[in-house]
Amino acid sequence: MPNDLISNDPIVARNFYLEIDGQNLVLSGVSGLEIELDVVSVQQNGKDGKQQHIKTLGGVLKAPEIQVTRMAPLNAKSDPLWKWFIQIRDSGMKATARAATRKNGSIVLYDSAYDEVGRFNWFNGWPSKIATDSLSTDSNDPMKETITLVVERIERVK
Repeated sequence: MPNDLISNDPIVARNFYLEIDGQNLVLSGVSGLEIELDVVSVQQNGKDGKQQHIKTLGGVLKAPEIQVTRMAPLNAKSDPLWKWFIQIRDSGMKATARAATRKNGSIVLYDSAYDEVGRFNWFNGWPSKIATDSLSTDSNDPMKETITLVVERIERVK
């Protein structure tokens, strides 16, 4: 049996953070880390009358939406994500103030020794939605919220 089947430990999705504006925000879940190329399909008849189905590269990259889940902050008014969301909700997105509303950031993955083992950088993102989990008096679960970040591009750099 070859000894190169598993040459290092896999990344365990357990320690990850949202890094934005120099702050690390603790997360309990992340989805939407998708890097997808646009595909164009063409059907045509070939030389012998047989139908051909051709797939080729269309545009550059499809823009994903990233969903991050975290424990809800005690004070939304002092939370950086809530402040950012409220600023956009109340002030809109002026074309001349693009840099003020959109930000770059990262989803950073750490191993059990807290060494960085993975990084997804995203660009020109902004929070389009904050959803709070349902609440119940018969549960002891902490309140969580899911934030949807609309981004223009994402890339895995580590």
